[in-house]
Amino acid sequence: MLKDTNHFHIQTTPGMNPASVLTGRHYRIAVLTESLFRLEYSESGIFNDLATRTVIDRNFPVPNFRVTESEELLEIYTSRLYLRYTKEPFSSNSLRIESISNLSNYDNIWHYGDEVNDLGGTARTLDKVDGSCPLGHGIMSKFGYAVLDDSDSVLIDHDGNVIPRSADALDFYFFGYGHDYLECLRVFYHLCGKTPMIPRYALGNWWSRYYEYTEESYCKLMRDFEKEDLPFSVAIIDMDWHLVHIDPKYGSGWTGYTWNRDLFPDPERFIRWLHDQGLKIGLNLHPAAGVRAYEDCYPEFASFMEVDQEAEEPIVFHITDEKFREGYFRYVHHPLERQGIDFWWIDWQQGSQSDIAGMDPLWLLNHYHFLDSGREGKRSLIFSRYAGPGSHRYPVGFSGDTLTTWESLDFQPYFTANASNIGYGWWSNDIGGHMLGVKDDIMAVRWLQLGVFSPINRLHTAKMLFYGREPWRYGMEARTVMGEFLRLRHRLIPYIYTMNYLAYAEDRPIMLPMYYQHPDSEEAYQYKNQYYFGISMIVAPITTPSLPRINMGKVSVWLPEGIYHDYFTGMIYQGGRMVDMYRPLSSIPVLIKAGAILPETEELFGKAFLSNPQALTLKIYAGSDGSFTLYEDDNDSNLYQQGEYVKTRYTFDWDSEQPAFRIDAARGTLSLTPALRDYRLEFINLAAPAEAFLMANGQKKPLTWTWDNGIQTITLREVETCSGAEIRFTEPLRLAENDVAARIFHFLDKAEIEYALKDELYYLLTSSGNTAMILNQLQAMNLDRDLEHVLSEIFTAQL
Repeated sequence: MLKDTNHFHIQTTPGMNPASVLTGRHYRIAVLTESLFRLEYSESGIFNDLATRTVIDRNFPVPNFRVTESEELLEIYTSRLYLRYTKEPFSSNSLRIESISNLSNYDNIWHYGDEVNDLGGTARTLDKVDGSCPLGHGIMSKFGYAVLDDSDSVLIDHDGNVIPRSADALDFYFFGYGHDYLECLRVFYHLCGKTPMIPRYALGNWWSRYYEYTEESYCKLMRDFEKEDLPFSVAIIDMDWHLVHIDPKYGSGWTGYTWNRDLFPDPERFIRWLHDQGLKIGLNLHPAAGVRAYEDCYPEFASFMEVDQEAEEPIVFHITDEKFREGYFRYVHHPLERQGIDFWWIDWQQGSQSDIAGMDPLWLLNHYHFLDSGREGKRSLIFSRYAGPGSHRYPVGFSGDTLTTWESLDFQPYFTANASNIGYGWWSNDIGGHMLGVKDDIMAVRWLQLGVFSPINRLHTAKMLFYGREPWRYGMEARTVMGEFLRLRHRLIPYIYTMNYLAYAEDRPIMLPMYYQHPDSEEAYQYKNQYYFGISMIVAPITTPSLPRINMGKVSVWLPEGIYHDYFTGMIYQGGRMVDMYRPLSSIPVLIKAGAILPETEELFGKAFLSNPQALTLKIYAGSDGSFTLYEDDNDSNLYQQGEYVKTRYTFDWDSEQPAFRIDAARGTLSLTPALRDYRLEFINLAAPAEAFLMANGQKKPLTWTWDNGIQTITLREVETCSGAEIRFTEPLRLAENDVAARIFHFLDKAEIEYALKDELYYLLTSSGNTAMILNQLQAMNLDRDLEHVLSEIFTAQL
């Protein structure tokens, strides 16, 4: 029946290596790795060997394990786990697994049915959530083990068809990876499928508003953004793109597929204009009501489905039906995609039930839409809600309609980073909040700052007259800061796009809780709103109102051991401690470890943004050796999966008598990157300028450089990508020291406190006395707590 549906066939390897499997009359236990067991029990003795909604690859190499067995008892030993099973129906008495991790003296044994105290995963949606909400289970736990229940998942047969389970059986996976969270995640992605790369354009700024735009007003808005130097790469058109005010005999206008030509008289012209500006386009989709007789696509689709057109019989939404799915894509979506629509926002809000047990219509929509979007070789992309474990295969996630409150903002850093615990890395939140709440300039800026350091930065709001996320609708300070951060997001794309690749190639989501890198530090679990953004940044968003009188936001930060540079302020911090950090509206704490190399671009707008840049700025942070490998490809196809990409490695030798910075020759498909590239090298927080020279073809060549407040900048023109370059310094480099006096003065000058107190504090903190005595005197002054702490932060940052 179906025509050309090979693109719906996903690659699965569901079979297990027989040498890893132990089978009895009613049970089957597989040792997939030394830390991962599959546990099945079936009264019928029928076990599942197909892929499921969640699990698609059980083909692991046979691990090392040992078995002892009698008629009544099965015991399995690996280096990490001990399983004891009495061969009876699964119960707390018959089945237990001990984690040999030494993480707990009393909570290292799991009995079947025990509630697992894992670190949580994510939630289906934040719709109408004001603050926090419960999270589903994840696969990470402080106690070293977690359980993934796959018993109710629908199946995917060898032809790619989604079918219900035919037998009632228990089907669990026990993860016992201790605190090796990244390894646990890598194995999860093997089992459940990799996270695919998303297109470059999706990493830029998204504009989205539920609003009745016209072609004229939308284009004007985009031109206004351009005049304000505000870059965007994605244009979302919410549901008013289609007919909404329809004859009541057809039902609600919530579902629709026909352009409202009163608003968009020439859709092709509108789409073409947006594309010419370098914008990609997503349309909102509410498919629940099916296709009614007034739709442009109805006649062809109705003929295909053989419904009564004279009686205007509706085509009922039936995503579980194979024939409906073919017509749904062929007659409803593909014509709109031929007009130029780049992807769909699948705004399903009708629950998880369908006419087939276990078939979640949201998951089916995500699964088929994602596969269909890549049918012509382009990189797949959808925008939809989370539909349970395995959803990471279908980026990007839409977290739902949150309230515009500080409580909602405060929950979102934790919510977004924590989703990595179930492998879900590409969340998109409603930046600024969707509905209700109050207008608050400071909250709007803080939310946008979180968005810039999130997987997806999508500004959004509901359909109310006074709602809006345009920066010019806020006060001058907020407007200025918003513009800077929108430009910063696009400036960071070379870094973010490389993290996009690492999420695919190294199974490392872009946003990770601190405990992934510091699993044995209790602080890593306590500071839930702080996270790694890629491999080089620790981000601590400010999610509470600014403090009066000092006019700064505050966030408590835990810094692991090491030396860190604040991206915005340049302040140097000695790690290994907790710090209350205070920031004006213009910044949040973004900490870069010494030795990090951060690539940026100034090609922020239009079609230039969608290509690999001809010029790069590399920020190189003083204090330690470091390296970074830049990843580039064609930005929009799946050829990266076949090795069609190019990598350029940058290396900083700090701890050397003759420090050097090297740009290695690029490796890979060189046609994907400019043959000649300009570089601006910024060495951050050097104590003093240092003479440097260029080594090229064995010859020394002089360099010119500039010096500005601890930053030494070297400009290289037309570096050959195929050969690279090396800069050598003539003497060892030294790390700068914070200018405490200048920073204290700058803060006190802005603070709204008594003038005499300003003087007293300044002279105390810039005196040449003993550090401990100065801090004791500061504490003895009985200052406002935050005033004391902001001064202490500056004074002790580098101590």
